[in-house]
Amino acid sequence: MATLTTVPNIPDPDGFYAELLALHNGRDEAESHALNARLVLILANHIGDRSVLRQAFGIAASTTQTRGHERPGPTEGQTS
Repeated sequence: MATLTTVPNIPDPDGFYAELLALHNGRDEAESHALNARLVLILANHIGDRSVLRQAFGIAASTTQTRGHERPGPTEGQTS
């Protein structure tokens, strides 16, 4: 079974985040939600491995609210 990568893996994460935020500029809340849904489906299709996607579901479903920002809870083998 493939394993979801949960350690930082994006070169220039700040630049990526800035691009992601810019993608939402000028969109209302409903448009941003629809954009995120399309992006999730596109990336899920790219990953293609259902076991990896299920791991991502589990991590996303176990997020905790911290100072107004969502943060994934620890996964197996990780500490918070």
